[in-house]
Amino acid sequence: MGKGLLSILFAVAFTFLGLLAITFFIGRVVPIDPVLAVVGDRAPRAVYEAARLEMGLDRPLIVQFLDYVGNVLTGNLGMSVSTGRPVAEDLARVFPATLEMATLGILIGVLLGVPMGVYAASRQGSLVDQVIRVVGLLGYSIPAFWLGLVGLALFYAKLQWVGGPGRIDVFYDGMVDPVTGLLLVDSLLAGETEIFFNALSHILLPAAVLGFFSLAYIARMTRSFMLDQLAQEYITTARVKGVPERLVLWRHAFRPILVPLITVIALSYAGLLEGSVMIETVFSWPGIGNYLTTALLNADMNAVLGATLVIGAVFIGINKISDVLYRVLDPRAR
Repeated sequence: MGKGLLSILFAVAFTFLGLLAITFFIGRVVPIDPVLAVVGDRAPRAVYEAARLEMGLDRPLIVQFLDYVGNVLTGNLGMSVSTGRPVAEDLARVFPATLEMATLGILIGVLLGVPMGVYAASRQGSLVDQVIRVVGLLGYSIPAFWLGLVGLALFYAKLQWVGGPGRIDVFYDGMVDPVTGLLLVDSLLAGETEIFFNALSHILLPAAVLGFFSLAYIARMTRSFMLDQLAQEYITTARVKGVPERLVLWRHAFRPILVPLITVIALSYAGLLEGSVMIETVFSWPGIGNYLTTALLNADMNAVLGATLVIGAVFIGINKISDVLYRVLDPRAR
């Protein structure tokens, strides 16, 4: 167990170092001058050179990279040109909003997608199976921004079933102290049920849109895994013995697919955390995707690299957690 833990830690450290190298060199090769982003394109040459020296861009590239690694490890991601605040502080403020929306989205995807995939596999070729497969196809084909706009037009503007863009109504903004950064959790901790339901009405639609895309992927993969298991001889044996179909599906066929299914869910969750840029833009959601888009438009490289680093670190963390769960659920992998 000790060796396994050390190997996981070494793999995480090595992967994170590679991520640091990639983000650093991307920041150096993109056609954006970080000095001009700070001083402006009308600054005198002397001001430009002074800022360049202060930012350490006159030193060798390897020295700059070592400084970058040291700064990241101490939590220093530089200053944001867009906000004038430390990037680490900005990310700590915006990331919980994305985490909250993506978590609710993956819960919707798992709670609906897994049963849909199991049921479709058990009724292969039936009308229900065809409908579920069409839903999965739509999840791969419909643009996220289009579905978000249609959802706002129908459920917010027309039916008024959900809240509009933003994380909360302006009237309630700032009334709950950020403890965890998750507005639903913080409002409950503060005993503000009215704010909780207001925040819930705002997050439901964007989370449902994200959940639809994760549902399509999870249902499709669950169906594929289940079809493979249902074709095995031990399933035929269980049915011949008279085991109820419900137990055949959920006890005999479903358990072996838990391991690959966890990997699918983990990758889908990481994808929601990383790929919510369009949804956050459509719904004016103050998350990391919106922050990254604004930073790109303003050529704010410190913010871009910091957000990219956080997203990459999330991918690494979720992948390693899924590897640990893989070993827990499958004794052969230990």
